[in-house]
Amino acid sequence: MGDVRILPPEIISKIAAGEVIERPASVVKELIENSLDAKASSIELHIKQAGKTLIQIKDNGSGIAPDDMNIIFHRHATSKIRKPDDLYSINSLGFRGEALYSICAISDIFLRSKMKNSEVGWEIHIRGSQKISLKPINMPIGTEIEIRELFFNTPARRKFLKSDSTEIKQILNTFIPYTLLYPHCSFLLTHGSKTLLDLLPQQDLVNRISNCLNLNKNHIITGQRNYPKNNLSAELILGDINIQRAMKNLQFIFVNNRPVQNRSLNFHINQIYKLILPSDVYSFFILFINVNPDTIDVNIHPSKREIKLKDEQIIISLIRSLCEQTLMTKSKPKQIEEINPFTLKLKPKYSQNQASTNYQQIKENKPLKYILSNEEQINFFPNKTFFENNKEQSLKTKLYASKYVGSFIKKYILFETIESLLIVDQHAAQERISYEALKKQIESGSVESQHLLSPIILSLSPQEMITWENIRITLENIGFSNTLIDNENIAIHSHPQLITNPAIAVRNLLSEININCYDNNIVARWACRNSIKAGYTIDYEQANYLKNELLKTKDPFICPHGRPTVIEIKEATLDKEFIRR
Repeated sequence: MGDVRILPPEIISKIAAGEVIERPASVVKELIENSLDAKASSIELHIKQAGKTLIQIKDNGSGIAPDDMNIIFHRHATSKIRKPDDLYSINSLGFRGEALYSICAISDIFLRSKMKNSEVGWEIHIRGSQKISLKPINMPIGTEIEIRELFFNTPARRKFLKSDSTEIKQILNTFIPYTLLYPHCSFLLTHGSKTLLDLLPQQDLVNRISNCLNLNKNHIITGQRNYPKNNLSAELILGDINIQRAMKNLQFIFVNNRPVQNRSLNFHINQIYKLILPSDVYSFFILFINVNPDTIDVNIHPSKREIKLKDEQIIISLIRSLCEQTLMTKSKPKQIEEINPFTLKLKPKYSQNQASTNYQQIKENKPLKYILSNEEQINFFPNKTFFENNKEQSLKTKLYASKYVGSFIKKYILFETIESLLIVDQHAAQERISYEALKKQIESGSVESQHLLSPIILSLSPQEMITWENIRITLENIGFSNTLIDNENIAIHSHPQLITNPAIAVRNLLSEININCYDNNIVARWACRNSIKAGYTIDYEQANYLKNELLKTKDPFICPHGRPTVIEIKEATLDKEFIRR
């Protein structure tokens, strides 16, 4: 007898459930899509223990007919598809009939529903795909579903669920796109006794975005265009330069009114943002695309979030052009005034008497000779003897012996040695100095804090608020005194003295998922990330102080995030470029 067997139905159903339902957020996605397909204008989602013990959704949609109550839990039961061609013209969110079949296989379900002209509603109870009861009940028009004990009969899958804070953030990430897609609907999301989102109907999408994501609508710009030749219409809602985040958690793409993932579109929009933002900073955007349904394959992944687009490169080119035009013509200037860190932090250690004659030339904007005589070299390089006696001639040795000659575009500091030009990225260098100092203070438990006369108010997204609740003690321990103002805002009352932009530093920490599990090294690195900017004028004394402080660090030539702080251009390289012998 052979080894091949046909699996029994109870195993088949659990395998199918595993393909569709990975975590509580997967259940939320399926249920909210069913409610929206039923034309609900009000949706309530109530969660307990991040969905592990209860996921309850209520809507005022069209309801489910009594005759369908038994059928909807069967595999591939759907009202959306009648013939094969329907797969290529799907306008609803859910359509494959896998959701309730998969959910009921791994949970305890109560489904209650009542249609408009029905005298009573009906309740069905299913546990592990087994029907327990079916009975009439009194209830308002609409549908209510309770999912209890998720994965009760698949303990291995339940074991791999993450912490409650991680799972609830996944639920928020799933729930929020639908609130943006349907601004005319009201949405309520609670977790235990706490309300996470309570959104009233809005006619204006920008108002819904502002209320849901807690963004200033004055920093939101829009652009739209129709492309008849390509059978395409596109609308972009973009954050200007005033909305900056450390992660891409405020970026949404919708194709034919369906939240989707498309790495190519996301990548190219972020490429356009690099025209106005640093490479490791991300903004907010929403892209709405409407195309012929025949050009989309929405069934390439069980979650239905990843899609394939026909003529994708043409679409990308059109979206890039629209995005660039919108940003370049409608963006507002930066509205946050930043403090010059060199003015506050870098106290000069050199007196005028110590400066060389060449320093006066720099102050008077007189050009320096690149090729110096032996006597000039001795006067210009006070550490020349040390330099020549050091056989290793490492970059650290060269930087120590170098002399400041100027700065370039308020970003790079120039130092000259007897054989090369050293270029220091002043932002990267200051970040390395601040990072190592802050790390040392955190490890010793004595972070030096700067108390603010007026607190900094930060408006947080729902996901950031969840993170803040988990890391507020960590923030206190590293010098960020903070309090809760309301459900959407926190106040920062103090910050480490070494951090010059506390708002960005706190945003960076809030963007991390498991910051409480990280060591001091990672906490300090994320606190310093992007907290000090280029663009400040630095003079001779400050440049030398920065150089010497950088040389004191453990790793002076790499910033905390892996970028170089110093590069060297040798005389031979310049001679070659200028075709000199």
